Amino acid sequence: MTIESAPVARDGQVASADGRVELQDTRVLSDPSLANEDLVPVPVAQRNWHTYNYTALWVGMSHNIPSWLLASGLVAAGMSWQQAVFIILLANVIVLIPILLNGHGGTKYGIPFPVLARSSFGIFGANLPALIRALAATCWFGVQTWIGGEGIFLLAGKMFGDSWANAGHIGDFAWTQWLSFILFWLLEIAIIVRGIDTLKHFENWAAPVVLVAAVALLIYMWSKAGGVGDILSQPGTLHGHDFWKAFGPSLMGMIGFWATLSLNISDFTRFGGSQKQQALGQTYGLPTTMTFFALLSVFVTSASEKVYGEVIWDPIKLAARIDNWVGTLLALATVMVATLAVNIAANLVSPSYDFANAVPKHVNFRRGALITCVLSVLIMPWKLVSDPNIYIFTWLNFVGAILGPVAGILLADYWFVRRTKLVVRDLYTRGRGLYWYRGGWNWIAVGSFAVAAILAGGGSYSGVDAKGNKTGPFPVDGMIPFLKPLADYGWIIGLVAGAVIHTVLMKLLKAPVTYDDSAQEPEDEGVTV
Repeated sequence: MTIESAPVARDGQVASADGRVELQDTRVLSDPSLANEDLVPVPVAQRNWHTYNYTALWVGMSHNIPSWLLASGLVAAGMSWQQAVFIILLANVIVLIPILLNGHGGTKYGIPFPVLARSSFGIFGANLPALIRALAATCWFGVQTWIGGEGIFLLAGKMFGDSWANAGHIGDFAWTQWLSFILFWLLEIAIIVRGIDTLKHFENWAAPVVLVAAVALLIYMWSKAGGVGDILSQPGTLHGHDFWKAFGPSLMGMIGFWATLSLNISDFTRFGGSQKQQALGQTYGLPTTMTFFALLSVFVTSASEKVYGEVIWDPIKLAARIDNWVGTLLALATVMVATLAVNIAANLVSPSYDFANAVPKHVNFRRGALITCVLSVLIMPWKLVSDPNIYIFTWLNFVGAILGPVAGILLADYWFVRRTKLVVRDLYTRGRGLYWYRGGWNWIAVGSFAVAAILAGGGSYSGVDAKGNKTGPFPVDGMIPFLKPLADYGWIIGLVAGAVIHTVLMKLLKAPVTYDDSAQEPEDEGVTV
């Protein structure tokens, strides 16, 4: 297989002692249709995120309202709190693996996710995984923004009374709740338009603030309860076959919570001071904090049952029960900081880069962020979170099933096909180079994604409640019935299938991987690999 007019001059990049690479001649980054200041490689001198920065990033992203509610969803499904916490721990250890593997290229070459994806999907083909990721992130951004606005609405109602909480309705919600949503939305925009460095500083101080506040809530509830409630002694109702039947969908749902970050983690690792620092920071930050936060949610909720006579899993509603202004204000501030920390980092950075990658001449990071913010309202997130069955299981599982193949293709192409060796210059080159393939598209990667996505998500199905009603948008027997058994493990099926199919086809069809350094062909000739 040959590529058109591939240049054979040396790659024009230099590796530092720690393995990080940068271009010597940045003039190759001049094509405005493929590069702008937000998409070009970060110079080694400016890659200054260290272990604490990455740990703080994950602490800030993990300590949020939806992750607090993950354990409650599993307990509500009939699991004991020990089973729920174990599944959350296992899921985050598993998803950490592709996160670290796909983060390596960002630190080594200083490039964001949509540019890294050009090596496997092609110069233009990279827009396919980038826009899929952007759409998922946009939905998540809208959901988190609605939750943040709901926190403002409920806690402000505690301070301002019935005139706020029971204001006139516009549609299904009080106008004050719509106002809270808009205020939170505008606050997020104000932070992100200041750039990625502002985000780093925000995460550095937000992480410990949220952690301290969560522990303070635990101490407060335990002191009022005089101990723990009955939740810690409940064995759960799922045993044997019933537990294992629920285990797969539950595990995939928890993995799906961070499946998006397993794709675009290079948006953050591109600023890494070293591979060791970014890897250690993420390892310290993700599985540990997600598990600890799940434990906190169980302990606090168990105490709430003893204090108020009912189980209150939602920390916003629990904070609204605090009977003094200082506590309410602190709770309001914590909810805002926690939701801002995860929503901007996890759900706004990636689509900002992804939309910029689609039309870099006209869209930079800030404009991409604004596009995301507008779309996040148009998808009507208040409908997405209205049904927990759709939100926690159907939504997370299906997103995981679609994103798993992309993660598998990215890590397989980078680690197994190219052995971590990229020619950065060619990632920004139109009409020739290793990553031009056929018209800018690597149809091997596209085909691998399509097949793996069908295997992983084609069997997606909805459950049935006690009254026999369908609890989700998919057919009860699955969209493709014979694939229904695979749907419970959609993310892992998609990741493995995408990785295997892509690797095999790339090698069988001898797709371009590197230049033949032994041959000193003229620069205008093609290269056979």
